[in-house]
Amino acid sequence: MMLDKTINVDRMEHVISVFGSFDENLRIIESELGVHVTDRDSELKISGEPEQVIYAERAIEALLSLAAKGENIDSQIVHYIIKMVLDGKSDKISELARDVVCVTAKGKPIKAKTLGQKKYVEAIAKNTITIGVGPAGTGKTYLAVAAAVAAFREKRVNRIVLTRPAVEAGEKLGFLPGDLQHKVDPYLRPLYDALFDMLGPETYSKYIERGNIEVAPLAYMRGRTLDDSFIILDEAQNTSREQMKMFLTRLGFGSKIVITGDITQIDLPADKVSGLKEVIKILAGIDDIAICTLSPEDVVRHRLVQKIIEAYDRVKPEKAETPAKHRRVSR
Repeated sequence: MMLDKTINVDRMEHVISVFGSFDENLRIIESELGVHVTDRDSELKISGEPEQVIYAERAIEALLSLAAKGENIDSQIVHYIIKMVLDGKSDKISELARDVVCVTAKGKPIKAKTLGQKKYVEAIAKNTITIGVGPAGTGKTYLAVAAAVAAFREKRVNRIVLTRPAVEAGEKLGFLPGDLQHKVDPYLRPLYDALFDMLGPETYSKYIERGNIEVAPLAYMRGRTLDDSFIILDEAQNTSREQMKMFLTRLGFGSKIVITGDITQIDLPADKVSGLKEVIKILAGIDDIAICTLSPEDVVRHRLVQKIIEAYDRVKPEKAETPAKHRRVSR
């Protein structure tokens, strides 16, 4: 049994926005939901199996609503809206009309793209300390840097401090060429990239020279108190418990801290406890500290990244075989 549904459209520019360039978004809707959509005058007609048509109707109406609020409709948001509809979360889609966190040097508005990201951005604005935990591609670092740049531009803080633990993944700092700055730069590259995006290279260089922006390894934080600063600790899963405590106690008056990490990507030796895993338990429930967990649904990179993360989550890592010299021999 086939079903036809008609959606009346007030403004065709919203349909053009939803359908996308060369109807690429429309093709996603038709392919993902197994329906056929045609537009005539001010009507959209959806044809297909009854259940799929209802899903498509909800998805298209939600996308039209977002377009009417000025949201940019790209393939990523189309996939996300379809998933929300299929998961029975249609009633939450209206929450996706998003405030601009920051505007990049090229004039591009930075917004939360998923409900998880929206809660994360709101938590950063509301709390003195925010811990964002989630897989790669969920925008943890990028949105934190955007919030830091916005706070700096609005003079709510005088300085931005970005830091990471310099944990070697198979190579030691001593073996890398160059002076200390050149040796730590590869670990800090993602933070530089985000700042370049927000500020542009010239403005970034100017603020670095003035000391308004500091990008440094975590070890450089010891012994300091940071007042009127927006401080971001990235890759926090690779901190030890001692480093995490040291970092948190750098907090000064008028400052804000954001800690980001992925507890599935710990590069510490097996006998070391991750400071991030521990601090989530220790600080849970304390007022003015928010702990936000982002999921594969919040991945905003290429959609294959989300599928890769989900595939790895389904497979338990194999235990390494005990070396022969330590293996117990039965007699």
